[in-house]
Amino acid sequence: TEAEISPILLPPEFETHRESSSDPNLEDNIDWRTIEPGETLILGELRGPGIINHIWTTTRSEDPFFARSLVIRIYWDGAERPSVVSPLGDFFGVGHAAQADFSSIPVATSSFGRSRNCYWEMPFRESARVTVTNESDRYLTQLFYFYLDWQKVESLPEDVLYFHAKYHQEFPAKPGPYTILEATGTGKYLGTVYSAQQVETGWFGEGDDRFYIDGEEKPRLVGTGTEDYFGDAWGFRKFSRPYHGVSLWEGYFPGDRNTAYRWHLRDPIAFSKSLRFEIEHKGSVFTDDWEVVEGFIDRPDWISSVAFWCQTPPVGLESNLPPASERIAPYRILMASETVIAATPAGAMAITPTSVSFSPGDEDGEIVFDFELDEPGRYQINAYISHSIFGGVYQPFLNGHRLGEPLDLWHSGNDPVWTCFDLHDLKAGVHRLTFKTLAPSPNRRTLAPKRETFEISHLILLRMEDMAGYHRIHDTKSD
Repeated sequence: TEAEISPILLPPEFETHRESSSDPNLEDNIDWRTIEPGETLILGELRGPGIINHIWTTTRSEDPFFARSLVIRIYWDGAERPSVVSPLGDFFGVGHAAQADFSSIPVATSSFGRSRNCYWEMPFRESARVTVTNESDRYLTQLFYFYLDWQKVESLPEDVLYFHAKYHQEFPAKPGPYTILEATGTGKYLGTVYSAQQVETGWFGEGDDRFYIDGEEKPRLVGTGTEDYFGDAWGFRKFSRPYHGVSLWEGYFPGDRNTAYRWHLRDPIAFSKSLRFEIEHKGSVFTDDWEVVEGFIDRPDWISSVAFWCQTPPVGLESNLPPASERIAPYRILMASETVIAATPAGAMAITPTSVSFSPGDEDGEIVFDFELDEPGRYQINAYISHSIFGGVYQPFLNGHRLGEPLDLWHSGNDPVWTCFDLHDLKAGVHRLTFKTLAPSPNRRTLAPKRETFEISHLILLRMEDMAGYHRIHDTKSD
């Protein structure tokens, strides 16, 4: 009998092609594109039949939330409406415009979430058009790099299924189950990216998943809890597996952001006529003293999702999403260059429009930032702070009080990292954020200059009272 041979060892039945941002002059290195606010970049206009099998991208933007402002759309066979519509970050498995590393079979990220890869198979018969639009009304995308790899084939099966992906959000989630997908046609459900930003202390994931197939009144598939659907148990924590995981986990407190993914590549959900997929968003609510207020209720968290499926015939989706500013929480974004007021020694500080750096060397030093609040409230304080081979150890202070543990800013690269300084009840008026040098990083390489560098680009504030659905829950004993 003839031995079974892996397809990879058989002669090719396709041509390999690539579209990329490579400089047309192969002797130069300007391998990126710039995307102005409101501008659309065409990654590829492909002539079929063919199969897209890899997309990679990385980005540098003035927008700290560019992963929600940039939107990927894919159009099949000359259709006027796309069959893929999603913010870039969510399509690649991480919501909230957050940047996080994880690894799975069809999607993976690295470089602090800045390198994004997907390996979804996306067949098309006549043509494919792949675009990315900068939907920010304010920020320039300075550098956008991409690869779009595909195979040109002689033909495709008549009943081939087309790839689809659809973003949806409810800010806050409405009472009742949250709908991830409603589809009509014949196909297979392939996966889910599900994100929640908490508006109360507690756990949002007691809700069950439900799949209604081909118009059935009762769900054919019923789950036992949110984390159970995503292959986890007893709450969430950050982890990644080939077919399921939690790409982003910040915790159980107001303002915390979380994303889970589940790929149905080994257990696709088949439908012949239609599919409706929904999940409850029920959970617990606690007081500030962690006393239970409710154990199993609809929570008004800010929920978003991307559904992935393949079907025939391909369908055109609604192309418009909520405005970019409404795809994230109501953050107040402050440039570090606009809030820095002093440094000691003063000569160790350098200011540009996009960042502030401070390198006191062997000297004890500190750098000070002031920000003003118009309203009192409970504020989450965040910043983008760079970690590099020159990074030192710094202790943050808020209004003269120590703010958490020291920050070791050493890293074998130069990478901006989202840093959360937790929640604080603050009065209206001016508040001061100070960073003091403590010591060289114990990880510093022997030959690295003694700069003890601190570099920051943005200070990002979130007033919880500005999030719809939030209300301050005090200790029930004092009510």
